[in-house]
Amino acid sequence: MRRISLMIGIAAACVAGSASARPLVNLTGTYTCVQGCRNGMIGAPAFVTQNGDEVNLTTETGQSFEAWPDWNAPNRRLWIDARDESAVYSPDGMQIQFDDGRVWQRELPPVIVQRAPVVYEGR
Repeated sequence: MRRISLMIGIAAACVAGSASARPLVNLTGTYTCVQGCRNGMIGAPAFVTQNGDEVNLTTETGQSFEAWPDWNAPNRRLWIDARDESAVYSPDGMQIQFDDGRVWQRELPPVIVQRAPVVYEGR
């Protein structure tokens, strides 16, 4: 009986330890730099493309960087190795704040509202 419970415990630990470090939200989208932008480029677009654990960032100045979930807080932080910097993203993925003070806010796609045609009936 001891061996069975030991084997179950080891199997559970292996399954729990192999959990993915991928962010909980999909960060893919177009963002706007709203604070601390480089070269005074407030309002410039920035782009994020997420593919599993890999996140590609294109800054407001056009520089591209690869990022990964931060090992210390994989569900809320990204690590950009080339810049030796991390970034915190909001739980809904609408905002990303970098350690250097830059803030990106996600652009929402335009909402298209179609009205139903008006039908007049004669008496």
